[in-house]
Amino acid sequence: MRSAHVYEVRPRKDKRGVDLISGALPFGRLWYAGPNAVANAIGYATDYSRSHDAVIRVYDDAGNVIQMHD
Repeated sequence: MRSAHVYEVRPRKDKRGVDLISGALPFGRLWYAGPNAVANAIGYATDYSRSHDAVIRVYDDAGNVIQMHD
Protein backbone atom coordinates (compact mmCIF):
# COMPACT_ATOMS: atom_id res chain seq x y z
CA MET A 1 0.00 0.00 0.00
CA ARG A 2 1.35 3.40 -0.97
CA SER A 3 1.13 6.26 1.46
CA ALA A 4 -0.80 9.33 0.41
CA HIS A 5 0.98 12.47 -0.70
CA VAL A 6 0.21 15.28 1.73
CA TYR A 7 -0.07 18.83 0.40
CA GLU A 8 -0.43 21.97 2.51
CA VAL A 9 -1.73 25.28 1.18
CA ARG A 10 -0.54 27.98 3.58
CA PRO A 11 -0.74 31.77 3.43
CA ARG A 12 2.62 33.45 2.93
CA LYS A 13 3.99 35.48 5.83
CA ASP A 14 4.43 38.45 3.48
CA LYS A 15 0.68 38.27 2.60
CA ARG A 16 1.50 37.89 -1.11
CA GLY A 17 -0.41 34.71 -1.94
CA VAL A 18 -0.04 31.14 -0.72
CA ASP A 19 2.60 28.42 -0.69
CA LEU A 20 1.82 24.87 -1.81
CA ILE A 21 4.08 22.69 0.34
CA SER A 22 4.76 18.96 -0.03
CA GLY A 23 7.59 16.48 0.01
CA ALA A 24 6.10 15.14 -3.23
CA LEU A 25 6.94 18.34 -5.12
CA PRO A 26 10.28 18.54 -6.95
CA PHE A 27 11.37 21.68 -5.03
CA GLY A 28 9.28 21.22 -1.88
CA ARG A 29 7.07 24.28 -2.40
CA LEU A 30 5.40 26.43 -5.03
CA TRP A 31 4.18 30.01 -4.68
CA TYR A 32 0.78 31.14 -5.96
CA ALA A 33 -0.51 34.72 -6.00
CA GLY A 34 -3.63 36.50 -7.15
CA PRO A 35 -7.33 36.17 -6.46
CA ASN A 36 -7.41 32.45 -7.40
CA ALA A 37 -4.21 31.46 -5.58
CA VAL A 38 -5.81 28.84 -3.33
CA ALA A 39 -7.88 27.30 -6.14
CA ASN A 40 -4.82 27.18 -8.41
CA ALA A 41 -2.70 25.51 -5.72
CA ILE A 42 -5.41 22.90 -5.07
CA GLY A 43 -5.75 22.30 -8.82
CA TYR A 44 -2.02 21.77 -9.22
CA ALA A 45 -1.87 19.36 -6.27
CA THR A 46 -4.85 17.43 -7.63
CA ASP A 47 -3.33 17.16 -11.11
CA TYR A 48 0.19 16.38 -9.85
CA SER A 49 -1.09 13.53 -7.66
CA ARG A 50 -3.44 11.84 -10.15
CA SER A 51 -1.59 8.53 -9.87
CA HIS A 52 -1.32 8.68 -6.05
CA ASP A 53 -3.68 9.09 -3.15
CA ALA A 54 -3.47 12.65 -1.88
CA VAL A 55 -4.59 14.73 1.06
CA ILE A 56 -4.73 18.49 0.52
CA ARG A 57 -5.12 20.73 3.58
CA VAL A 58 -5.76 24.47 3.35
CA TYR A 59 -4.70 26.52 6.39
CA ASP A 60 -5.62 30.02 7.53
CA ASP A 61 -3.24 32.64 8.96
CA ALA A 62 -3.62 31.19 12.48
CA GLY A 63 -2.58 27.70 11.31
CA ASN A 64 -6.06 26.17 11.47
CA VAL A 65 -7.24 23.77 8.76
CA ILE A 66 -10.11 25.48 6.94
CA GLN A 67 -10.53 23.02 4.03
CA MET A 68 -9.50 19.44 3.42
CA HIS A 69 -9.59 17.50 0.15
CA ASP A 70 -9.01 13.74 -0.18
